[in-house]
Amino acid sequence: MPPEVPPLSMALVIPATTPFDLKSTAWTLTALRLQTTDLGAFAEALAARVAEAPGLFDDDPLVIDLSPLREQGGPLDFPALIACLRRHRLLPIAVQGGHAEHTAAARAAGLPEALDAAPAAKAAPLVKEVVKEIVREVEVLKQVEVLKEVPGAPVPTMVVDKPLRSGQRVYAKGGDLVVTAVVSFGAEVIADGHVHVYAPLRGRAIAGARGDTSARIFSTCLEPQLVAIAGIYRTTDNPLPSEVLGKPAVVRLDGERIRVEPISG
Repeated sequence: MPPEVPPLSMALVIPATTPFDLKSTAWTLTALRLQTTDLGAFAEALAARVAEAPGLFDDDPLVIDLSPLREQGGPLDFPALIACLRRHRLLPIAVQGGHAEHTAAARAAGLPEALDAAPAAKAAPLVKEVVKEIVREVEVLKQVEVLKEVPGAPVPTMVVDKPLRSGQRVYAKGGDLVVTAVVSFGAEVIADGHVHVYAPLRGRAIAGARGDTSARIFSTCLEPQLVAIAGIYRTTDNPLPSEVLGKPAVVRLDGERIRVEPISG
């Protein structure tokens, strides 16, 4: 007799899709470049910097750049460093650039090692854009993954027509960003090209995120927490003059300086 064929209900069913996928994505990340192993001095400097610009950090994911300490020995208390950063609403997720001792200590504290940026002579996967300061040149770096451009392919302008609340972040990769609603304090708008906000701009605006020094920021009501173009930035530490504060204005670079000018009607 031929072998009995099992009923259809007993046959193995292979799902059409898998439970998850792993994909490479482009993220904007902050990197803190640590210049000292003296965490007391670092904590004091960071607290002073945050006091000068309240709300500058809003649970931002952070990479700790240890490259300035690569030639230094001595221990580095990563649990204490992590706790200090979290108190100021920075969320460390990885380290990079350190020597073996520091990298091992970071791993023991739960921070994996991130890959350093490739040398500029090669097709580097990362671009470092310095948004500077914290005392002892503890720099804030915005790192954006560089993707290969298709020659001649137009990049559409990204348009956002809903209000952006604190903690929300929008990035227009490769083009301009237009926002027609309020950008609240603590929200962040980023574009590789220009940033247009046809509403109150109260959060952070970053134009020319890949280094385009010709990029500009436009707003019909400029009240920003921070503006930056190609890595050069200005915060509320340097108050805007009355002729542009809360009024239509444009932000542009003049050499290595941020200039804010009124838009005449």
